[in-house]
Amino acid sequence: VQLQASGGGLVQAGGSLRLSCAASGRTFGNYALGWFRQGPGKEREFVAAITWTGSSTYYADSVKGRFTISRDNAKNTGYLQMSSLKPEDTAVYYCAARPFTLRTVDKEYDYWGQGTQVTVSS
Repeated sequence: VQLQASGGGLVQAGGSLRLSCAASGRTFGNYALGWFRQGPGKEREFVAAITWTGSSTYYADSVKGRFTISRDNAKNTGYLQMSSLKPEDTAVYYCAARPFTLRTVDKEYDYWGQGTQVTVSS
């Protein structure tokens, strides 16, 4: 499956952004979707994930209550709604896919999008 992340940009602290992850090539509905991010000088870290049906989600503690992951299998698209953004959320955000069940470790994802930059100014 090919993934294309979009929706990043520059936003002030406290603002919101919605990232999208458009999928093509295989049945998107058979894949769990994860979002990861890599900030300047940092390791890539898990942000959120959702199962193939959308019935279960999981979030990193750092974004819980502020970010919401969702998907629309009919549109082959996943989303990450980000609210109450903080400067420490500044990073390149990547979407990734793996069969069916969600995981929080990047090595367990098979397919990756190219990343979209999110910059939060203070």
